[in-house]
Amino acid sequence: MSTQFKVAAVQAAPCFLDLDAGIDKAIGLIEEAAKNGAKLIAFSETWLPGYPNHIWLGPVAWQMQFVGRYFDNSIVAGSDQEKRLSKACRDNNIQLSMGCSERDGGSLYIAQWHFDETGEVINRRRKLKPTHVERTVYGEGDGSDLSVVDTSIGRVGQLACWEHLQPLSKYAMYAQNEQIHVAAWPNLALYEGTAYALGHQVNNAASMIYAVEGGCFVLAPCSLVTKEMQDLLCEGNPEKEALFPVGGGYTAIFGPDGSELAERIPHDQEGIMYADIDLHMIGYAKAAADPAGHYAKRDSTRLLINRKKQRAVLHFDDAPGWEEVDLIDAQPEAAE
Repeated sequence: MSTQFKVAAVQAAPCFLDLDAGIDKAIGLIEEAAKNGAKLIAFSETWLPGYPNHIWLGPVAWQMQFVGRYFDNSIVAGSDQEKRLSKACRDNNIQLSMGCSERDGGSLYIAQWHFDETGEVINRRRKLKPTHVERTVYGEGDGSDLSVVDTSIGRVGQLACWEHLQPLSKYAMYAQNEQIHVAAWPNLALYEGTAYALGHQVNNAASMIYAVEGGCFVLAPCSLVTKEMQDLLCEGNPEKEALFPVGGGYTAIFGPDGSELAERIPHDQEGIMYADIDLHMIGYAKAAADPAGHYAKRDSTRLLINRKKQRAVLHFDDAPGWEEVDLIDAQPEAAE
């Protein structure tokens, strides 16, 4: 396995509420990154079919005009759209981390799918806890996919947005010897000037600190807002436009020492950011601090992880111990 290669992080507007157009655009970006020598390309949070910014901009009754369209354009595992992404990875010999709204039955989840260079989906994960009003759209994930996977380019993990403000979730990833991390973000200009914690300063800092804490490389792709998207969601209302400005793309790539490895793209422009990385640099970073290794204080603090898949329905064959239950012995003894 080579320790030196090129990675790519996408800063691009999604094709909001148009899944098939989004797949077309994604394939074009995958092809472009591969032609430029990248071995991994990463997309932002829910890039397919776009982040639901409408949930931050108006009352629930107004939001309902987008609910059906958003649901219909959320991607389904095993669908023809997924197969097109798989083919693009296979044809271009490149790995892909795609942020998507995943539709499963009647529910949606903030998901990240990792395709290897053969087109196989080697990891599907769901955001553990949607943030704030995101919980009106999406269900929750669980610890079963809070995982780092071995690939031909190294050990790769993924988290979305404010999962990077969850210390225990981050530590669970660090403990798996993560080498390359995809930190997927939406556009970072929502409520600009009124909610500092939602802005690029804080959220880029979270990606940078993740790189330093975890001693890993971090790709932090970010979406941006176009004038067309602003017009659709703001309907010419200047107060809404102030809360949802054009731009907001603050994509970055960080090394394990926290340094930025690529020149930034202007926040209102689309493009692909590239960086040449060398996994050997991780050894230098972790020589100083390996948070789940020599720098851990096991006698003081430990992390407990539940990796069991959480299901709403269990069948008899799925539940341990059913076959051992003696219904006769389980009956209460008759009173004498």
